[in-house]
Amino acid sequence: MQLKVFNTETRQKQPVTPLVGNHIKMYTCGPTVYNYAHIGNFRTYVFEDLLRRTIKFFGMQITQVMNLTDVDDKTIKGAIANNVTLDEFTKTFKDAFFEDLKELNIEPVEHYPAATDYIKEMIVMIEKLLVDGVAYKAADGSVYFAINKFPRYGCLSHIHLDELQTGASNRINSDEYEKDNVADFVLWKAYDETRDGKIFWESPYGKGRPGWHLECSAMAMNILGEEIDIHVGGIDNMFPHHENEIAQSEAYSHKRFSNIWMHSEHLVVDGKKMSKSLGNFYSLRDLINKGYTGRQVRYMLLQTHYKTQVNFTFTGLDAVNQTLRRLDDFIYRLKQIEDQKTENNNDSSLKKIIDEAKFKFKTSLADDLNISSALASLFDLVREVNSLCDKQEVSSQEASSVIELLKEFDNVLGVLSFKAQEEAIPNELQEALERRIQARKDKDFKLSDELRDQIIKSGYFIEDTVHGPKLKKGI
Repeated sequence: MQLKVFNTETRQKQPVTPLVGNHIKMYTCGPTVYNYAHIGNFRTYVFEDLLRRTIKFFGMQITQVMNLTDVDDKTIKGAIANNVTLDEFTKTFKDAFFEDLKELNIEPVEHYPAATDYIKEMIVMIEKLLVDGVAYKAADGSVYFAINKFPRYGCLSHIHLDELQTGASNRINSDEYEKDNVADFVLWKAYDETRDGKIFWESPYGKGRPGWHLECSAMAMNILGEEIDIHVGGIDNMFPHHENEIAQSEAYSHKRFSNIWMHSEHLVVDGKKMSKSLGNFYSLRDLINKGYTGRQVRYMLLQTHYKTQVNFTFTGLDAVNQTLRRLDDFIYRLKQIEDQKTENNNDSSLKKIIDEAKFKFKTSLADDLNISSALASLFDLVREVNSLCDKQEVSSQEASSVIELLKEFDNVLGVLSFKAQEEAIPNELQEALERRIQARKDKDFKLSDELRDQIIKSGYFIEDTVHGPKLKKGI
């Protein structure tokens, strides 16, 4: 079975076949570290993590690069406003980013290059592009790439060159790095004391700093080589950023820059674009402060196909909590059966369920990371095995086999918990539950609500069962 994904450039699904051996080289656009990353950013990073894990699930090795954009208009503006160095300003948000990745159980990648560590390599690229005649110096000391010198320009976004040159496309104006020239894009931005303060680098063209687009090309090619297997990012990066990456990289190397391009769709909140002015702008830290967990947020961002827009709602996030509890209960039930050391009943029905679930899970992922179908195979497994458990037709050995399969699935999903649930509930909380039951019988709803809040703040929730209310540890 071969993994196939949708290539934005060709607009077709194609096999993920390494250019060299069994090793995938993948570049993923990381954060601009001028603020805390928001949940729209993490939608893309969770998708990239799913892709990374899936590539490994299909038996391939991977070297992944995720850049940290620490020099651009926003980071410079922030450093000046706070009267600190660029490194001091961006360090806070770099550290926060890595903390957030850990909270979301996003696997660490092999390389996290910062743009400021590759200025020399960027100047080398500019020099060659100037020599080859595809770049030119402007009067102010800036250097621009001439897109009419690159015949393939528009190959990714399918925008025509004449459309840009006549100004017919409004999309070019949306990029803050392209204000000086509608058609061409900047490779080296000349120093402006009012805008840049004391932040600049020396170059053959004078003081200044690299253009945003150039940063990614230089880091990708210096770490992964001039030809890479997969380049990934959010749909908002496709044009002009990724289009410009292709142009400058291929004009420099005369080789195909990336074999496959993949892009994730936007995240919206309650059907609206996320923005601070609408009050619907959330960082991961905002959600954690509201009592949610990284695990819940990861599942919320993971469960929608990457080429479909995610509609984030708190109702949906609360529903995720119930979904994860169901999975936790299932794993806990299997572990209880596993501990009972019962004999195998030699019934092949469960083996058939396991084999079918694994086949469906892998087949779903092979089809352009069809996560909805992959999750459906997981919940089919839960339903069918629970049914056998109800009839006491699952042995210890079979329970172990199901747990091992779940661990395989979680190597891709990263949302399951295999920690043993705490059976011992603190006495004071058990007493609070009993007092709440009595308060409800007495119709003392004020006391009932107070006791409920006490229980929830302690990390437990109240579950209604056929035997009455009971306490369970929260996620």
